Amino acid sequence: MNHPYHLTKRTMTSSTDISIDLREGDCRDILPTLPADSVDLIITSPPYADSRKKTYGGIPPDQYVDWFIPIAHELRRVLKPSGSFVLNIKEKTVNGERSPYVIELILALRQSGFCWIEEFIWHKKNSFPGKWPNRFRDAWERLLHFTKSRRFAMYQDAVKIPTAASTRKRVARLSGSDRQRRTNQTQSGFGANQSHWLGKETVYPTNVLHLATECGNKKHSAAFPERLPEFFVKLFTVPGDLVLDPFAGSGTTGVVCRRLGRRFIGIEILHDYVALARERIFTSQHPQLF
Repeated sequence: MNHPYHLTKRTMTSSTDISIDLREGDCRDILPTLPADSVDLIITSPPYADSRKKTYGGIPPDQYVDWFIPIAHELRRVLKPSGSFVLNIKEKTVNGERSPYVIELILALRQSGFCWIEEFIWHKKNSFPGKWPNRFRDAWERLLHFTKSRRFAMYQDAVKIPTAASTRKRVARLSGSDRQRRTNQTQSGFGANQSHWLGKETVYPTNVLHLATECGNKKHSAAFPERLPEFFVKLFTVPGDLVLDPFAGSGTTGVVCRRLGRRFIGIEILHDYVALARERIFTSQHPQLF
């Protein structure tokens, strides 16, 4: 039986009243208490199949979809029609081959009513070295983007990145032919007009996020860097919007939401991690950036 724990704190700023709501318990019990169509963004990383057994018990791959889909029904219920759901997850190997449980989950989520809009990849720039007889070390994880409809809130300009210095240098010396659309040498029908890069100080990123696995939080078994949820919080919300993490862990998404001026609800089943999340979120010294 989990200790009941429910903490809400409101942080007043000059422009936005931010509420940070941490709840201890099983998300299967707490999600039904949240109002429908109330959340702008759900971003979460649930325990992967058979992973974190010492922490969360572990769900076998062949039972994972049946375990997660009831949770997904509640996530879809609380998500706004304009909202987004970002799921960080990764396959595992079973008896020398990749388990298809993530693919099965994607199909089941679509059948439950979600639209599968995009798949982002987190490239772990400094993944741990290792050796296996039939594969190489993992250096990436999935971030699956689902919505309730094909029309949803998205703020692409908020995640633009600086144009590479090499690109600015190259386009400064464009010839006349470079300023026209050039057909791909393979005759595939694709082409590009390089002059479109002229004068661009920032550009849109790709769907591959190159982020190191290291982070300031060493007290959780599977914490991710703040820049990971930060990308999606900026892409799919504006200040004052509500973000939900039903597997909040040590509260990294909550730290990001407080810094960026978003409201946050975090649900975590383990008492020690709720306390850690509270400490990290409410004692963080990040400046307000909105």
